[in-house]
Amino acid sequence: MAVVSSAVDVVVALFSLTMAVAAPLFDSQVVLPPGLYPAPLVSIFRWFVAEFDHYVVADPPPFFRALVWLDLAFLWPVSVANLYGVLARRRWSAATSLIAGVHMLTYLSAMFGEMLGSGRATRKLLGLYALFVVFAVASVVRGLCWRSTQATPAGSSAAHPPKKRV
Repeated sequence: MAVVSSAVDVVVALFSLTMAVAAPLFDSQVVLPPGLYPAPLVSIFRWFVAEFDHYVVADPPPFFRALVWLDLAFLWPVSVANLYGVLARRRWSAATSLIAGVHMLTYLSAMFGEMLGSGRATRKLLGLYALFVVFAVASVVRGLCWRSTQATPAGSSAAHPPKKRV
């Protein structure tokens, strides 16, 4: 069980790191002017759009712009906190994992609805988003099942200190 828990922690930390870096550096390029970014970041962003034939990012519809703003305002800070919480083995990181996972699954449901409904998505693009489904599900599972290794067992005296008698 410890091996599975550690593997899920690694997946969730990788997901959180990806979101903590990608949101401000790349996702934000969908909603902010390209002049705010250094040329190498704009170049990587354009390569990504071309490589994955990401038509939603290339010509973002209003719903996608709203999702990006939501990611920047909500998912990005949660991902930063979650990365710290997972690496520092904080008990509250179960809550941030659950929040990030549910947020990402909601985001992905809109994206898959668009991509599958339009029929324009390539296998490569769907594969990329399928990877994020795995990350999101791992985050939800970790949020629902994770227990701190620092928690005291129910039968220990630290959990139930003796009553003081007068």
